[in-house]
Amino acid sequence: MKSSFQYVIIGALSALLIVSLYSFNPAEANYEYMQISSVESIIPGGLGRSRILTTDENGSLVEKDLKNFYSMVGINFGNIQNNDRVILDRVNEFVDEGWDLIHVNSGVQSPTDGGKQGLYLTRYIFRRAK
Repeated sequence: MKSSFQYVIIGALSALLIVSLYSFNPAEANYEYMQISSVESIIPGGLGRSRILTTDENGSLVEKDLKNFYSMVGINFGNIQNNDRVILDRVNEFVDEGWDLIHVNSGVQSPTDGGKQGLYLTRYIFRRAK
């Protein structure tokens, strides 16, 4: 005779199997993905290169200019506002084409120079049904 513990284990494993079978939805695998990356320089005086990058359906790189965060006299909030507008315009273009923004990931690269150089990289990942 099996102990009640064995019945609990068997029941739990059976429930897990049933739930996993019903939770698998093959339709979820029918997505295509798109990524755009924004690279924003923090090198003063416009010496850095800031861009928003997209690879189109043909594999070609599409670049749009962004402004650097810093001018010769310090942080330039007008440039940040400009970049926000350009990035949001690009995101909205994809949303209008049926893409859903599903993930945003950002990072900072800065050498050990007291924060006078470096860049911010943000990746925006979209998907839509095929």
